Amino acid sequence: MSIPKLKSDQKFTYEDYKTWPEDERWELIDGRAYDMSPAPGTDHQEIIGLIFRIIADYLDGKKCRVFLSPLDVLLNEKPESADKKITTVVQPDILVVCDESKITKKGILGPPDIAIEVLSESTAYKDETQKLFLYEKHGVKEYWIVNPEAHYINIFRLEANEKFAKPVHYRKGDAVESSVLTGMKFDCTKIFPDQGRPMQ
Repeated sequence: MSIPKLKSDQKFTYEDYKTWPEDERWELIDGRAYDMSPAPGTDHQEIIGLIFRIIADYLDGKKCRVFLSPLDVLLNEKPESADKKITTVVQPDILVVCDESKITKKGILGPPDIAIEVLSESTAYKDETQKLFLYEKHGVKEYWIVNPEAHYINIFRLEANEKFAKPVHYRKGDAVESSVLTGMKFDCTKIFPDQGRPMQ
């Protein structure tokens, strides 16, 4: 598992972030810029597509909306903060938003209801450590970590004390359920590629 690459030790804001080349992908966490290259592999993208389709089908005709990366999610202590004061911008692989006021032209302003990250070699460390803390801190109701190599999903759910509970662990053959999307259920086996392929 590789450590994510930093742009520099300098602290940046969303105002800086907007000036960077469009063909580069970065995330800001508390002002530090993390490189999101190289692009993920085919297993990663296939799993994202399968999960997105399951959620999108369930949400057809409902209030909540599901989005795919790349889409900026701007997180700050005060959602109305000016661009020069926003220091955290992330791009979950999949996100669900149930409050339409958070959906803006520049991205999602505030925490999504569900954030889903599919692990890859270059992002796994950040997804399982920094983003776990970040999503808890900003009140994401559910955080899914999907491991394409070990074939499991861990779902962290926010409790009344605003802390994530111990994750619910789903493996192939288990029925995955969401506390946010009540009534949605799917077989974990559906989203994983053939056994034995390495994480890409």
